[in-house]
Amino acid sequence: MSARGPAVGPAARERGQAAVETALVLPLIMAVALALVQVGLLVRDHVLVVHAAREAARAAAVDPTTEAAADAALAATSLNPDRLLVETQGSRTTGGLLQVTVRFRPEPAVPMVGGLFPSVAIQETLTVRVE
Repeated sequence: MSARGPAVGPAARERGQAAVETALVLPLIMAVALALVQVGLLVRDHVLVVHAAREAARAAAVDPTTEAAADAALAATSLNPDRLLVETQGSRTTGGLLQVTVRFRPEPAVPMVGGLFPSVAIQETLTVRVE
């Protein structure tokens, strides 16, 4: 059994202070958490672009056309094909060097926080020898 009675004096005035502090800090903590999620999604997109570029370069080494590279890049990743661009440049003859560039413009995925990030383009360029 507790011998405490109702709070009086300074303790009575501080009642609810933790709730006010939580109400002030919680939106900031949520914004930081959502920003971290958005950054994580950008890192994931970068990894997927690198993977798509590797697959496109492998395909271009055998068939040095932009279409073959683009088909391989699209097949290798789950990125939005409307935002994925594949370009090739260089020699298309056997033994020549061919550059394959994959660019992707991710769209903000996290509401409220995604719009705070600048529009970025993720790009990866690889060079392969044509077989």
